[in-house]
Amino acid sequence: MSDRAKWHIGGWPDTPRLRRTPAQALFLRLIAINGLVFTVGTLVLAISPATVSSPVLLTEVPVLTIGLGLILTANALLLRTSLAPLGALATLMQRVDLLRRSDRLTDSGNGDLTELIDAFNAMLDRLEAEHSASSAHALAAQEGERQRIARELHDEIGQSLTVVLLGLKRAVDRAPEDLREELHAVQETVRSSLDEVGQVARRLRPGVLEDLGLVSALSALATDFSQASGIPVIRRLDPGLPALSGDVELVLYRIAQESLTNVTRHAHATRVELSLTARQGAVTLRITDNGRGDVRREGAGIRGMRERALLIGAQLTVAAAPGGGTEVRLVVPMTAERS
Repeated sequence: MSDRAKWHIGGWPDTPRLRRTPAQALFLRLIAINGLVFTVGTLVLAISPATVSSPVLLTEVPVLTIGLGLILTANALLLRTSLAPLGALATLMQRVDLLRRSDRLTDSGNGDLTELIDAFNAMLDRLEAEHSASSAHALAAQEGERQRIARELHDEIGQSLTVVLLGLKRAVDRAPEDLREELHAVQETVRSSLDEVGQVARRLRPGVLEDLGLVSALSALATDFSQASGIPVIRRLDPGLPALSGDVELVLYRIAQESLTNVTRHAHATRVELSLTARQGAVTLRITDNGRGDVRREGAGIRGMRERALLIGAQLTVAAAPGGGTEVRLVVPMTAERS
C-alpha cells in the first residue's frame, strides 16, 4: 500500500499529536477575545444608523466616546475573567510554606490554564513529599545521634563519675578531720554533676518512653521541668489512649519537650498546663502557659516542631492563649496513625 493510501485511510502512523503549551493557549485566547470584541464593535457600527462625518462633528464625539468605552469595558471584563486563575495562582505562591500543608488551586473552568494549574499542584505535592522525606532522614539521624551521646554519657562519663564518687567516699573515711569538710564539698559537687549527666542523658534518650509508655514519659517530663524551673505543671493525661506507633509517641514527646523548653527560655510564665486527650478520632496534645505569649516570630525550635508534625500527618498550631500566654496544640488524626 502506498503512503498516499495510508494517509487517506487513517493518517500517518505513529505521528505525535502536537499539543499547545499554556503560553500558546493563553496567547490564542487573548487574540480571540480581542478579535471578538472588535468584530462585534465593527458590526454594531456597520448596522447602526449612526454615522460619522469627516471631519468629526462635536455632536458625534459623545457617541464615539460611549462606543469606545463599551468596547474597552467589554474587553477588560473578558480579559479579567480569563486571567483570574493567574491571580489566584500568584496569591497561592506567596503563601506556600513547606512546613504547613498548603492549599491546592482548583480548576475554575478555564481550560487554557488547567494544565498550568495541574502542573503547579503537582509541583507542590512533589516538593512537600521531598521535604518530608528529607526531614524524616534528618530527624532519624538526629535521634540516632542523641541515643549515641546518651549512651556515652551514661556508660562512660556516668560510670567515671561514679568511680570518682566511690573513691571520694573512701578518701573521706580515711581523711583527717580538718580535710573531711572540704572532701564532703567535692563529693557533693561530683554527685550533683552525676545527677546532671543523668538528666541530660534522659532528655537525649527518653528511656521511660520505651519502658513505660507515653503517659508515664510525659508525666516524668513534667516533673523534671517543674524541678528544674520551679514552674508548676497541671497535668491532664488521658490513661485510655488508643495504641500509638513508636514514631507518633516520639513526636508527641519531643514536641512536649520543646514546648516546655520554650516556656523556660522565653515565656516568663508562672504556670503551665499539659494535657493529652483522645476524642473524636484524634489524639490532641496541648501545652498552655500564662507567660508573655509573643508568637509573632517562629524560631528554630517551633520550625523543628512543625517538621516533626508533618512526618506523622499531624496539625500543629502555635497561637496566643485566651487570657494571655501561648498555646501549643498538636492534633494527630487516627487515620494518619493507621496509615
